[in-house]
Amino acid sequence: MEGVLDLMAADLELGGYSAHTKRAYLAVAKRLLESATVGELTPERLRSWAKALAAAKLSAERVRLHHAAVRFLFRKTLGRPEAVAFLAARRRPDRLPVVLSAHEVARVLDRVRTPVFRMLFSTIYATGARLDEARHLQVRDIDRLRGVVHVRNGKGNRERLVMLGKRLESDLGEYLRVVRPAAPWLFPARSGSPVNAEVARIALRRAAREASVPRRVTPHTLRHCFATHLLEGGTDLRVIQALLGHASIRSTARYSHVSCALIAATASPFDGLPASVGRSSLLA
Repeated sequence: MEGVLDLMAADLELGGYSAHTKRAYLAVAKRLLESATVGELTPERLRSWAKALAAAKLSAERVRLHHAAVRFLFRKTLGRPEAVAFLAARRRPDRLPVVLSAHEVARVLDRVRTPVFRMLFSTIYATGARLDEARHLQVRDIDRLRGVVHVRNGKGNRERLVMLGKRLESDLGEYLRVVRPAAPWLFPARSGSPVNAEVARIALRRAAREASVPRRVTPHTLRHCFATHLLEGGTDLRVIQALLGHASIRSTARYSHVSCALIAATASPFDGLPASVGRSSLLA
């Protein structure tokens, strides 16, 4: 098993996959290989695995992750694409992202107790960075001279620049002076490594609960808020695409569907009808 996992890790490295994706794919492959040897993993057995996975109480995102990992294992590493030919990519549910108002964001951030986490979440909202991107930021990534933040750990190993902004620059300066985070990380844990992602999620959930925000709030919610609030402020969709690091404008366009300000400001065709239309029957 170890030999196969080592080979898969090398293939993922060659493919330029992010560290997060590599860990996730290898974890799925390890669990599968613990249940059977490579030779025992016939198409029939893999079908049984897929059915059991579908019956488990996993989110659609987790199921897609498992499928993608197994497809990579058999197509790329083992060279047996026919074994997973039946395993079609599951369609992503077209759900609208949760977006908080600016006032709600302020309430949540105000209730984050730990300075490191408060600054981490503030940075995510101020820059639109993903959690994994933000927690891997280094002090050297804050470029005050040019007024930008260098995101190096982007999805698909893509780098990008995002705005620093006067408020974030000021808050980060105070944070660095008071907290003095252990180099090189901007948001280190006590161990010296970047803060743990799950611990960060728990801290944000607690803050949202204390702020009496009824919806489920995650670090990615702050990224959604960043994009939507920019759009409502008049920022061009192409600029938002570059700031978010989206490969396709279609991924960014979804925020036009959740912008309450833009939707509410759009005139209904009903408003253009003569005032008398329909009134007589309603008032009869």
